[in-house]
Amino acid sequence: MSELTLRPSRAGEALVMAARCLRLSRRNVDALLTSLLLPVILMLLFVYLFGGAIDTGTRYVTYVVPGVLLLCAGFGAAGTAVSVTTDLTEGVIQRFRTMDVSAAAILGGHVVASVVRNTVSTVLVLAVAVAIGFRPTVAPLRWLAAFGVLLLFLLAVSWLSAAFGLLARTPEAAGGFTFLVMFLPYPSSAFVPVETMPSWLRGFADHQPVTPVIETLRALLLDTPTGAAPARAVAWCLGILLVAVLASVVLFRRRVA
Repeated sequence: MSELTLRPSRAGEALVMAARCLRLSRRNVDALLTSLLLPVILMLLFVYLFGGAIDTGTRYVTYVVPGVLLLCAGFGAAGTAVSVTTDLTEGVIQRFRTMDVSAAAILGGHVVASVVRNTVSTVLVLAVAVAIGFRPTVAPLRWLAAFGVLLLFLLAVSWLSAAFGLLARTPEAAGGFTFLVMFLPYPSSAFVPVETMPSWLRGFADHQPVTPVIETLRALLLDTPTGAAPARAVAWCLGILLVAVLASVVLFRRRVA
């Protein structure tokens, strides 16, 4: 039997690596609970503490849920940076490389695990949102489109997180990526309309990647006109994804020579 037959496929390697990352996440109960519960807690805080004082033209829970979904996605994906840096500092990746496991499989495993964790967290956030009054009334096709945009954003941010994990020298430094990703939804249309912001901040909010993704999710879930938001959202996500994958390849070769 040839070596090609005996060798597992790259996709199979990535799935094995993803299963490993998910097992590690399950064992790290504190981090798992934080990634699942923090977005829910933040949503409840915004809805019940600030919602009554913020006028968005609709119920605040209806307005805020798309932003919380992105906050949830960004926070969960940011943990990938810590996982990648930890594997590097502990020599785990070097051991995998001695077994001829490809770079794509190792990093892809971290990314796939991130997407799975974030999907579970997203479902939890949506369930709690529905329980407190969120009522999306859209056709299945719009649900599918919203999930597709969210999945693309998750992939982009997860690969970006993996690249940062390769760049960071310690897990603590990689943890700083969490702050960056969690900060971006705040100066956007996630929690308040962009029109209410000062002019200098409005320019940034209008032209950063999170705002068009949120506007796309909000329009799709609430059955309102989407305008140019989907095209801008997809363009941002694809651009970030391309840069992040290329950066990950270059950084991996430099760190694991």
